[in-house]
Amino acid sequence: MLNKVSKQQSLKHYQWGNACDSWNLVEEDSLSVKQERMPAGSSEVLHYHQFAQQFFLVLKGIATFEIEGESIEIKQQEGIQIKAGWKHRIINNTLKDIEFILCSQPSTINDRINIPLTPKGE
Repeated sequence: MLNKVSKQQSLKHYQWGNACDSWNLVEEDSLSVKQERMPAGSSEVLHYHQFAQQFFLVLKGIATFEIEGESIEIKQQEGIQIKAGWKHRIINNTLKDIEFILCSQPSTINDRINIPLTPKGE
């Protein structure tokens, strides 16, 4: 059976971080596709995935990614691939919401290792 999915008609909606939204569009062991929204000034925790590679496509706004110690801005209609094992996070340094599509292959369920912040000087 064919089923349409969208932000308004997703498989699941949940919030994460500081009032960020995620809508699951595809959720299988081999593939996850989500549409996400991050409000102005929000950020994700630095982390990595042992098995999953990811692709982010920015739909609205400008997202800043920190990947393996480097920073890159990804604008609307641009995307970036993140390989398995790469330490990364997404940040919204702007005054407006950002929205993006996040594809993970395989799914990141039980495949996320957060990296604790270390105080400066240690």
